[in-house]
Amino acid sequence: MKDLIVVLEDEEDLLELLEYRLGCEGFDVIGCVKTSSAKKILLEEDVALLLVDRNLRGEEGADFVKKIRKEGYQTPVIYLTARDAREDKIAGFESGGDDYITKPFDFDELLMRLKAIIRRHKGHLEASIYKYKNLSLDFQNHSASIDDTTIALTPLETKILAIFLKNTGRCLSREYLLEEIWHSDGELKSINVAIKRLRKKLDKSDEEKYIKTIRGEGYLFA
Repeated sequence: MKDLIVVLEDEEDLLELLEYRLGCEGFDVIGCVKTSSAKKILLEEDVALLLVDRNLRGEEGADFVKKIRKEGYQTPVIYLTARDAREDKIAGFESGGDDYITKPFDFDELLMRLKAIIRRHKGHLEASIYKYKNLSLDFQNHSASIDDTTIALTPLETKILAIFLKNTGRCLSREYLLEEIWHSDGELKSINVAIKRLRKKLDKSDEEKYIKTIRGEGYLFA
């Protein structure tokens, strides 16, 4: 499975070049010009590294990184930016950046740095396994298993299932789930859609087995 790199860059020529060059190096690459697009990818995909410009449309790059760090995302971040003042570099690292590269840059050096950071980050990850009855969740590998059947999950589905497994037997309101998952940066209908997809993977029949809907209150994992 290829590592996924998300490139946040509003200079379209450079964005296309990075997508092409990183793709040639064996990475899956998604380019974004807006932080909102990158945030959506973080929710749905297993991102190995974020390559972030400081000068973005609508939101400064370091502000975006600071925000996702507060929300619990530990995805490695390399700033790739023309802002080369000492105070800019300090602000980049203080916001949660793992490295800071200024433009113009050498692609081979960028490649070596991002490979080293991805390798180091993977080495620090510890597998988190949650178990309940005949179901287990491998948080790191985004998969669940029921008896001997393995089920692939998206990062978003993994996060939702982990919350349920930590709160078995407790009815969780949609508002609670919204706050835990999106930190209120979302809509209640997003919860309904996400849980419907997760339930379809876990409960192969129409009968509710793991995730039960409690009308007017929320969801119960039992």
